[in-house]
Amino acid sequence: MNTILYALTVLIWGTTWIAISFQLGVVPAPVSIAYRFWIAAAVLLAGLLLARKPWWPPRRAWPYLLAQGMALFCLNFLCFYYASRWVTSGLEAVVFSTAPLWNAINGRLFLGRPIKPQVMLGALLGLSGIVLLFAPQMAGHWHDSGTLLGLALTLGGTLCFSCGNLLSSRMQSLGLDLTPWLTNTWAMLIGATTLGVAALALGMPFAPDPSPRYLGALLYLAIPGSVVGFTAYLMLVGRIGPDRAAYSTVLFPIVALTISTVYEGYRWTPPALCGLALILAGNLLAFLPLPPRGARAAA
Repeated sequence: MNTILYALTVLIWGTTWIAISFQLGVVPAPVSIAYRFWIAAAVLLAGLLLARKPWWPPRRAWPYLLAQGMALFCLNFLCFYYASRWVTSGLEAVVFSTAPLWNAINGRLFLGRPIKPQVMLGALLGLSGIVLLFAPQMAGHWHDSGTLLGLALTLGGTLCFSCGNLLSSRMQSLGLDLTPWLTNTWAMLIGATTLGVAALALGMPFAPDPSPRYLGALLYLAIPGSVVGFTAYLMLVGRIGPDRAAYSTVLFPIVALTISTVYEGYRWTPPALCGLALILAGNLLAFLPLPPRGARAAA
């Protein structure tokens, strides 16, 4: 069962990047994201009601839910949707795979959690890998404001995702009686509604693109990408623990870059392959448990 959940998480979240690129064009990005999470929140809420589970969060949880909705289901995806205009979906997934490293760093800065030396070394390897992966694409484009903006937005979205993770961890540490399905329901609804109101205030059109490509991507992102993907991941966290479940993010770039090669014409180069290897090595070094000190000494 763990293998199925692990594979499901990797395959679903590793393919959502290309689905995001399919939504670009006719419908403004904030509206597309709002549609996605309105649908996902409705499905999750219906599931809670049918299962007769608590569906209204306690009062103490609302400030954290508001912040999580803004960081995780609003700003995070807004950055990635707009970044897709200038960088390929595969490269977005590569940058996103460094999120666990940012979790460790931000956990130290804002929650006082200790950082192991192996995590810092892993972070340096991962950032070096990102530089190598982007180097071929950036060749001759260092003065291209669009490409630089796409990279900045991708990094910003990853940091927003990390903040959302820390907010979720903070809620759990407070001992609030919340299930992940309940928090995701309301955080998604908050993020989607914020984007919807902003889009309405800016006069953005709300008419969906009737093309099968857009509607198919929307349903895939809302149901498998948001509802099933988060459910599978959270079940995996409960079964094997959050640290081991986080290893699934290491494989996202492999799936995403493979798809990007077919659909977006991404070209592999020796520096790009070396960069991918460094990112994978950095993530594994940061999160694979080290053997006991006595065993390392004997080795």
